[in-house]
Amino acid sequence: MSEIIRMSRRDFLKTGAVLSGGLVLGCYLPFGNSAGAADPATTFAPNAFIRIGSDDTVTLIINKSEMGQGVYTSLPMLIAEELACDWKKIRIEAAPVDPVYNHTVFGLQVTGGSTSVRTEWERLSKAGAAAREMLIAAAARQWKVDPASCRAENGFVVHAGKKLSYGQLAAKAAKLPVPQEVRLKDPARYAIVGKPRHRLDSPAKIDGTALFGIDVQLPGLLTAVVARPPVFGGKVTSFTADKAKKVPGVVDVVQVPSGVAVIATGFWPAKKGRELLDIVWDDGPEGGLATPALRQQYVSLAQSPGLVARKEGEPAQAMQKAAKQLTAEFEAPFLAHAPMEPLNCCVDLKSDRCDIWTGTQFQTVDRNSAAEVAGLKPEQVHLHTTFLGGGFGRRANPASDFVREAVHVAKAAGKPVKVIWTRDDDMKGGFYRPFWYDRISASLDDTGNLTAWQHTIVGQSIATGTPFESAMVKNGIDDASVEGAAEIPYAIPNIQVDLHTPKLLVPVLWWRSVGHSHTAFVVESFMDEAAHAAGKDPFAFRRALLAKHPRHKGVLELAAAKAGWGKPLPAGRGRGIAVHESFGSFIAQVAEVSADRKGTVKVHRVICAIDCGRTVNPDTIRAQMESGIIFGLSAALHGAITFKNGKVEQDNFDGYPVVRMNESPAIEVHIMPSKEPPGGVGEPGVPPIAPAVANALFAATGVRLRTLPFNPKALLDGMGKG
Repeated sequence: MSEIIRMSRRDFLKTGAVLSGGLVLGCYLPFGNSAGAADPATTFAPNAFIRIGSDDTVTLIINKSEMGQGVYTSLPMLIAEELACDWKKIRIEAAPVDPVYNHTVFGLQVTGGSTSVRTEWERLSKAGAAAREMLIAAAARQWKVDPASCRAENGFVVHAGKKLSYGQLAAKAAKLPVPQEVRLKDPARYAIVGKPRHRLDSPAKIDGTALFGIDVQLPGLLTAVVARPPVFGGKVTSFTADKAKKVPGVVDVVQVPSGVAVIATGFWPAKKGRELLDIVWDDGPEGGLATPALRQQYVSLAQSPGLVARKEGEPAQAMQKAAKQLTAEFEAPFLAHAPMEPLNCCVDLKSDRCDIWTGTQFQTVDRNSAAEVAGLKPEQVHLHTTFLGGGFGRRANPASDFVREAVHVAKAAGKPVKVIWTRDDDMKGGFYRPFWYDRISASLDDTGNLTAWQHTIVGQSIATGTPFESAMVKNGIDDASVEGAAEIPYAIPNIQVDLHTPKLLVPVLWWRSVGHSHTAFVVESFMDEAAHAAGKDPFAFRRALLAKHPRHKGVLELAAAKAGWGKPLPAGRGRGIAVHESFGSFIAQVAEVSADRKGTVKVHRVICAIDCGRTVNPDTIRAQMESGIIFGLSAALHGAITFKNGKVEQDNFDGYPVVRMNESPAIEVHIMPSKEPPGGVGEPGVPPIAPAVANALFAATGVRLRTLPFNPKALLDGMGKG
């Protein structure tokens, strides 16, 4: 049955003026107040706009950043389904920064948390339906017929052999009252949503017309690179720029809060000039930071419980009474986001206006930060969101580091300037996924059932010291530090999860799948160990503990069935399984793995089952699962940021590799049909892959690897071949 949505004009739509003979519709729905908490009873604001031109084009202004995840296709599909427009005539524009485009929950303009479809599904569907009904009403008036006798299809309103295009009706429709009731389509009649669609942004990316931040060009544009302290928390003591200024093309060398900027007519002279700077640095308190010493600090903290995030029953007492106990310690390193497009920001600063072009996930925060640096009002700053060549959370930074820095450089330059980070800058520039160390224990009764579970987590908070601290940190516990561990779904009668939060000057940030990126590795690896300690099959062991969690159980069973769980494999191969919930979606993965005589891990095949609720574009879901698996596999096999004498040791992809095509496994993605609300897909594919591979390695070699990335020497030593 179709759904009828009742709403007032204020609750839903505002009809704008007729622009160029077109119809402009803005969707008004609740979003968060300034504290980030939604108040649907009192707060309503526009979020998405539909512009229908007299030439029949349908321009959709999208308030989410396109960084490869497909929102420039999936969100238009929601509108197009209800609007019944011609898909070939849809055009996309990036939204300007304005409260009308704020996130429905977070109360600011942001793309992150795998929330784009989840938060836009309802209101964009309503926006499309309302526009459709207004167009039908306009046609019915012109024909002097009952609107119920008309229908909308493929950009036309049709009645008894007659039809009028949306462009012909747009101006008249704009003058009509907004319908008080909007009927949404029965999902059984969907023609677009739930069906595969080619991406709308692909043609521009194929023919080279897509504009990324690094592509921006302006008349008289200068380029700058910045020499930043080699140690986090360091600062410039003094510098000499005589040699740098002699490089042809170098215009100026200036000190800015983040370091020393070399401003030139192009990137290469700016980079060459920076290489010739003589800078004396004060390394500050982290000058002696080294990964081995940091590890020992974390190991020591992990030996005793921290602040309790979850406690049920009496795990300590249950442990003492158990027939069998097992304990393990896990380590996961700092990780860089390493997007293919390094950070960059172009700024044209005038006395009363500032224009910024950049790939950002955090429009409101970056716009306001730029205004503060420029000495302007936020409304005087115009941030133009370009395509993002990868984000993974790095371009959603509460500190707005790369935007603030670019505005400082533009103030000094007095001309439009584009600040470009080199790959080295990007890799060494911080805001990493935190370094984690976990100690976990479990106990089994004499029948092999889990009786207790104790998990101590050690790692930095990504929220402390940011504007999000009050929302994310409660009683000293950052939710992001314990997510994926504090709410494990397994039926264990006695559970405790606790947290130590050491403080460092190494800047940390959310990284694709955030806390789940490490907690899934720990929980699902150790669950495998518990299964073997109980003498039970890892799949059957998990399934029995998930009886009250049908969605976890469903994807676990689907992945196992599609992978042929229990069937023979070629000699030397092993299968491993993992299941995890994050961002409203449920994922199970089975990996088939082997290791050669050098200890090199080869992942041959990954089977992924996902329950993400109602789906928009199955192609996007599959692509994001594949992307997440490769992203997570890169970290599991290769990724680590380490420190020596306070400095980051990795500076490019030679020291921080990502999985290349020859390493990529065959990936199968199976989507479970569901009528549940939509979940996220941009991040949930990442967490299960590392434990699935670790568990498969144990099945293949008998060796447990509990440190990421997987170390070939440790594997060989465990196999007795080192």
